Amino acid sequence: MNDRTAAPGGLALVEALVNTVDLESGVDGLETAEVRDRFGITERDLADVRKLRESLRAACLAHAGHPPHREVTPLGELLARAPLYVAVDERDGSATLAPADDGPLLSRVAGAVAQALTEGTWLRLKACELPECHWAYYDRSPGGRRRWCSMQVCGARVKMRRYRAK
Repeated sequence: MNDRTAAPGGLALVEALVNTVDLESGVDGLETAEVRDRFGITERDLADVRKLRESLRAACLAHAGHPPHREVTPLGELLARAPLYVAVDERDGSATLAPADDGPLLSRVAGAVAQALTEGTWLRLKACELPECHWAYYDRSPGGRRRWCSMQVCGARVKMRRYRAK
């Protein structure tokens, strides 16, 4: 649903993973080999990846001030399984948290979340408040108060429903 550009840095991976399922239609992109290949996962990984995806969605909903869409495994519990290390740039001495293993999706997501935390962008990754959508989007609004993935679609639906209810 999102009509905006992708989230910055590693958050693009997180945003793309959350958006692999269309909640309205029920179509799950992880069912296709093409999408699994894009994330570097196999069919054997699907249950764990779906658990990670929905925990990330719950975090994005929390960033937007909404309760979880359903009961999920806490994101911190999942990310604790992906070891990170402090990488120091020899040129300027800057440090970042990086995944100890770049291969598995969980490690890449943990690294992306750590990077976003240090850059101050993690809380800007949100999920659309419309229950049949919950699409992840990066909130670039100045006040950080955006509510929908797309004002033209989800925002318009909510406003039209409110209007008709009057």
